[in-house]
Amino acid sequence: MQRSLIALLLAPAFGCTPQPVSPHRLEALWYSVSGEQSVQSFVAHADQISIVSPQVFSLDSNGIITGSIDPRVVAAAHEKHVKLVPLVMNPGFNQPSIHRVLTVPDARARAIRSLAALCRDQHLDGIQFDIENVHLRDKDAFTSFTRESVDSVHHAGCTLSAAVVPRTGEDPGPTSYHAWIYDNWRAVYDYKALADTLDFISYMTYAQHTGGSPAGPVAGYPWMKASLEYVLSLGVPPEKISLGIPAYSDWWYPAYDSIGGSKMRGSDISYPAAQGILAKSGIKPVWDDVQKAPAATWSEHDVFQYVWMEDSRAFLAKLGLVTNYHLRGYSVWVLGSEDPATWRALK
Repeated sequence: MQRSLIALLLAPAFGCTPQPVSPHRLEALWYSVSGEQSVQSFVAHADQISIVSPQVFSLDSNGIITGSIDPRVVAAAHEKHVKLVPLVMNPGFNQPSIHRVLTVPDARARAIRSLAALCRDQHLDGIQFDIENVHLRDKDAFTSFTRESVDSVHHAGCTLSAAVVPRTGEDPGPTSYHAWIYDNWRAVYDYKALADTLDFISYMTYAQHTGGSPAGPVAGYPWMKASLEYVLSLGVPPEKISLGIPAYSDWWYPAYDSIGGSKMRGSDISYPAAQGILAKSGIKPVWDDVQKAPAATWSEHDVFQYVWMEDSRAFLAKLGLVTNYHLRGYSVWVLGSEDPATWRALK
């Protein structure tokens, strides 16, 4: 049944005879956070996950790592033979903090030692960088820091990977918004050099639109495909790419505060929460066959609201990119936000 559904989704996209998707053969990395919904989702579905990556460790400006993994996540990972590969992030994606780590020798050396110690002390299978909001000027420093970290972490018996923000090319774009997101979020990653150095990269093809942007798909299919084809064009081997697939939805609504005044505000929400918002307003989402996601627009008290959802159908459509391009697997943000039907579809 699932093979027929996936074939139906893939046929219009690629214009060729689709090959059946075999999700159990792909490396399935799922991110988790500290909330109860995320923990419970992992415990319930660990047998369908290859790698769990809790976002729990922070690297401060002095190169010191703090944080801890929920014991229930550790226990379920061990019981179900799921690799434990937590994220190490610059807390709050603070740019000055990570700039100091990358450029101050003492902080940099301490960070590299701390990564190896974390691997040994926590008995991890690996570590993944979730280092974001790094300015373009630190591109070479980030690449060299990654190379040095790989040597240290491998010596401690762990893999090292990185979650990286995608881009579709080297043209920043036409507006100040495009220039800002390019210089501070997208352009710092030398994908080829990182892939050559790291065990793999999780290519975060989600957050195409965010709370700070106009309403739009969480991860539109054409944008995901263009981002993937760009990174492959640079010579990054498909077997080094884990494709980012979103499990969360987005909602844009009118808001007001005394500082910023009136504005449209976007929020990441779970699929069940998105269903609840639409049910309350009596709205049914409509499938967008270009973006491969359901969406809804409606007026409430004369002001429009927008929801872009990621359901099981959207998940399977985007999973087709993983199989069509022969990637190593997929990385999903985030456990606890998904459409429950996704797990049944993957089985």
